[in-house]
Amino acid sequence: MTKTKILIIEDEAAIADILEYGLNEEGYHTKIAYTGIDGLKVLADFEPDLLILDWMLPDLSGLDICKKVTSSYNIPILMITAKSDITDKVLGLEFGADDYITKPFDMREVGARIRTILRRVDQAGRIREEAEEAGGPILRFKDIEIVTCERVVRKGDKKIELTPKEYDLLLKLYSHRGKIFTRSELLDEVWGYFYSGDTRTVDTHVQRLRKKLDIGDLITTVFSIGYKFNKQTDSSYDAHD
Repeated sequence: MTKTKILIIEDEAAIADILEYGLNEEGYHTKIAYTGIDGLKVLADFEPDLLILDWMLPDLSGLDICKKVTSSYNIPILMITAKSDITDKVLGLEFGADDYITKPFDMREVGARIRTILRRVDQAGRIREEAEEAGGPILRFKDIEIVTCERVVRKGDKKIELTPKEYDLLLKLYSHRGKIFTRSELLDEVWGYFYSGDTRTVDTHVQRLRKKLDIGDLITTVFSIGYKFNKQTDSSYDAHD
């Protein structure tokens, strides 16, 4: 059986060694990078299944790396940092992290969070299956086209750059048009883990989708509950493009 690969980007050698040893003991295949620049190089060659990322690095901010990774890869990210303020936690999640743990940490908690993330890592695939059930690999509404096999969204003749989480959120809402989702449900089903803290990350991603695609009339807020994608009579699909 192929081992799950985990890349650790952490500049403190002692912490990196603890993570490497503990994760290797659990059967993972790990690699360490001590700077952000080296980490991005290793990422491209190693092709990890999960990234453990330190917030504070000597050359690049962990948030900048998080943004770069989520814009180019569909890799879950566990951020580890000394920052414990809830605002920092929400900021990390909004930049694309899947979960967040603060120093000092217990390896048992790190392992549990990684297992939780990996249990849900196939969520994107399930969402794509839902999209196919909803109409096929190309979905259309208004002047917007979603090419599910390529995870590409176009508005008119312009490609719209969405982060992986923005794309998955759009697909989840569109695939269940008319259904009301609570913020907690969206966190669990789109972000792929049970998040019991602040749910503002969902609000932020919805706002970005509305702005990027100009669909404030389609993704509506259900007061005190969450969000829904309104049913439209002009929605269509093409299963053969």
